[in-house]
Amino acid sequence: MLMDLSFDRRAFLRLGLAVGGVAVARAAFPTLARAAASGPAALAAVAAMTPLEMADASPLVGASWQYLRDVTATIANPELRAKVEAVLDNPAPTLAARLADPKHRAAVAEELAAKGWLKGQTADTLLPPVADPAASPQPFRSAPGSGYQSHHAYPGGLPVHVAANMRITLAIFDAYKDVYGFSLDRDTVVVSQMLHDLHKPWVFAWSESGASRPEQTLAGTGEHHVLSLAESMARGIPAEVVVAQACAHNHPGSEKDEAEPVAWLKAAAILAGVDAVKAGIIAPSGDTLPLPRRMEGFVCHLGDHDWVLSVPAGKWSIAALAELARERYGIVDDKSSRFNAFRNYVFSQATMMELYQTLAVSGKDGLARAVAAIVVPA
Repeated sequence: MLMDLSFDRRAFLRLGLAVGGVAVARAAFPTLARAAASGPAALAAVAAMTPLEMADASPLVGASWQYLRDVTATIANPELRAKVEAVLDNPAPTLAARLADPKHRAAVAEELAAKGWLKGQTADTLLPPVADPAASPQPFRSAPGSGYQSHHAYPGGLPVHVAANMRITLAIFDAYKDVYGFSLDRDTVVVSQMLHDLHKPWVFAWSESGASRPEQTLAGTGEHHVLSLAESMARGIPAEVVVAQACAHNHPGSEKDEAEPVAWLKAAAILAGVDAVKAGIIAPSGDTLPLPRRMEGFVCHLGDHDWVLSVPAGKWSIAALAELARERYGIVDDKSSRFNAFRNYVFSQATMMELYQTLAVSGKDGLARAVAAIVVPA
């Protein structure tokens, strides 16, 4: 059964998390024991849960969140480590404070629009809604990993996504050291990957319907990327880290590819009120990243490729779960808040990736058994 296999794998994760070659022992997660003891949840109980409660009930989300905290503890630079811890504790949109004045925000929007970096946004819709720039709309650990029809789109999907990327990134870091005989700057590698999606809790805030907020584009990519870069600048993250962070969505290996992170960094600098050249984020020519280009950015880019599989797996898992909801749970409308609560809870406990693997290996009946072990059929 899927849940039995998941229990064994996650128990192993807790016993020893490899962090840059150092084994870090962790205490058992209370959520794992609670989930194992309580059994599958009732549909009505799931509908009453908040996204944070769903995330906190998930052993895998808990393990991923603890792994990110453990990796953060290995950042050698104490000032940088403190900045990352502050983001994980409260990924607040502090950059929104400097754009609170309507006239200033309008001027920033006008500058971005003049460069062709806005797509339908106005000064009023330039940023996602924000009640208090000093407080995140939700904790990092309850945010989805992407848009609602994309990868890791469930409560706690963000820490799971970043944990997967971090493991991939550190494996590449170790491979470069083992094969080529030199070490990259580990702090830059770790922090750029850790912060590359820092504003997904803001951009993908949960709505009353149970879906997450739709994302706008900014400078030709999802707004979360440029806003995360701007936040890193606003919080004083070192230039070399911000440059590597920008490369998560594309690498500087060709003139065409490099034009994208250059544009994202320039747009983020406008939002953050930073001179990109003086800050060492863009080369003096204004056309490239700082020269010579550092390898850490390429590693951040390569590490952020879980989406290649997780995007289609998410799409296929959502469709399969919607069919299962109609057939066995009496949920006809897959756009309803009832279905959203059901899918959010199921995916937060077993993930889109794990359930798609079950579907691929065991078919629809295997998927139905796995989901029934999480939520009791109606």
